[in-house]
Amino acid sequence: MKIIGSVIEDLAEEKRISITPDIVKKFSNLKFSVFLQKNYAEHIGIKDEEYKNNGANFYNSAKEVLEKSEIILKVNCPSNSEASLIKDKSILIGQFDSFENKDTINKLTKRNIKIFSLSLLPRITRAQSMDVLSSQANLAGYRAVIESVEEYDKAVPMMMTAAGTITPAKFLIIGAGVAGLQAIATAKRLGGIVSATDVRTAAKEQVESLGGKFLSVEGSENLETSGGYAKEAGEDFKKNQAKLLKDAVIKNDIIICTALIPGKKAPRILSEDMVNSMKPGSIIYDLAVNQGGNSAFSEADKIKLIKGVKIMGAKNILSNLASTASSLYAKNLFNFVYNLYDKKKEEIYIDKEDEIIKQTLIDKEL
Repeated sequence: MKIIGSVIEDLAEEKRISITPDIVKKFSNLKFSVFLQKNYAEHIGIKDEEYKNNGANFYNSAKEVLEKSEIILKVNCPSNSEASLIKDKSILIGQFDSFENKDTINKLTKRNIKIFSLSLLPRITRAQSMDVLSSQANLAGYRAVIESVEEYDKAVPMMMTAAGTITPAKFLIIGAGVAGLQAIATAKRLGGIVSATDVRTAAKEQVESLGGKFLSVEGSENLETSGGYAKEAGEDFKKNQAKLLKDAVIKNDIIICTALIPGKKAPRILSEDMVNSMKPGSIIYDLAVNQGGNSAFSEADKIKLIKGVKIMGAKNILSNLASTASSLYAKNLFNFVYNLYDKKKEEIYIDKEDEIIKQTLIDKEL
């Protein structure tokens, strides 16, 4: 019988969890034992009793859980102290950045610990139920609009009153991936006028299907990888994009930045001059702030005021939606473990010919 364990993340930075009570039941049905740290999810309102009712076992410390578990589920990369407690030849699953977490990953692989990073999951149909980037980015796009509107000191929808008409707020979404599309949908639901731009030509149809206007870059080509992610643009594209955005930023009230390139620093899209040209009272929410930011002046967990323009971006926006985000994340992780599970032998089998396993497995030094 395999033991699956999970411990409390560093709550100062991460409030999401990897296992919910309903997922404990699913693991139990596959004959896994689930070991959790005491008070595992009380910070998001889930009592240990709910887990125990579904078959979970609790230990007082993270040390006990990590030393006993053969499969460990995490949100973020283990700290150095946690990594030292993980058993040799065990399995670690989470969403790990191969650049940011390189040192820890290398230490673990030297001990024959097999690491699976769901951040590397291929964009294929069979992997959709495990796609943490989609489930979490979807919520991030929604939350970015909500937090931006909270800082915006005007009404968003058009309002007809006896005293006159209030014009609707104008939103510009930079990057129309999962987060960007949800940002478009949320802004439209709130009554905003929405436009968006993306380096992938396929995004045009998606943006327009949500009621947004797609801003095309002159001479654009489809900058999309075979895995469905955006790739870095060339210099000509960047110049044409800057020209397009120079005019667009002046006209918009709220800009949501979501552009990311896997494994690389976020592209700088909004220059200092662009930010300075915006109307006082405008908002920029930079979802790419942790990877360097799409906008000039972006700084994680700070609201910068530049000539009346607020630039903001949370280090971990999903902690502000921890309960909902955890529910989806835990399901993603279960579906991933289930893909590793040999149903006939009732044990974990790592088939390196499986595209999902091959793409996400890190079993050697980076």
